[in-house]
Amino acid sequence: MMRKTSLALICAAALAGTSFAGSMAHAQTMPPAITVAGEATISVAPDRAEIDGGVTTEAKTAREAAEANNKAMSAVLAALKASGIAEKDIQTSRLSLQPQQSAPRSNPNGPVQITGYRASNRVTLTLRDVTKVATAIDTLVSAGANEISGISFSVSQASKLLDEARSHAIADAQRKAEIYAKAANVNLGAPISISEEGSPGPVPMYARKMSASADSTPIAPGAETLRIAVSVSYAIKQQ
Repeated sequence: MMRKTSLALICAAALAGTSFAGSMAHAQTMPPAITVAGEATISVAPDRAEIDGGVTTEAKTAREAAEANNKAMSAVLAALKASGIAEKDIQTSRLSLQPQQSAPRSNPNGPVQITGYRASNRVTLTLRDVTKVATAIDTLVSAGANEISGISFSVSQASKLLDEARSHAIADAQRKAEIYAKAANVNLGAPISISEEGSPGPVPMYARKMSASADSTPIAPGAETLRIAVSVSYAIKQQ
């Protein structure tokens, strides 16, 4: 019995020694390195805008609400096309017909009753010239649109600008690594790994919600910030 117990302990110790030795060998194969983060941002004026707007109508019956909405929206679409907006840049984003319900005034706790219907048809306009945003909004309102929920601006050539930002981010990482290497009194080697952090792209900018009854439509596109972040590991040269 003692012999079996001793043999088991010897085997366990041997396995533990093998695992420890393997971990040490793996650690020894990992080259010493300096890992830093590099960042770069580019501020650029947007050259594309999207506007979300449309028509909402109410009536006693579903048919009346739908017919009134179809008539009003047809006028809006015709005006948009007449203003020069291409048909491919006008896309329906929402179409709904819903009952309007309320409790009787005489009995607020009574059963809910249908008092009418609301029809809504909204489109998203893509404008490839941001200077035409105000004109497009004025066209929407003048043609009968009574809902404009917001505007978003973007950069159409963001990918090319991000490539430029990537070069700047690597240069930023190189600068930081050289500072660390000098402070640690070591020689900096070549990059051994490079990874891009997160999802690169523009930070979208949205205009606030506006009332369709506004007399004028002041628009300020501002600028968008494109950001890239990378993580770079540099080898440390042996002295």
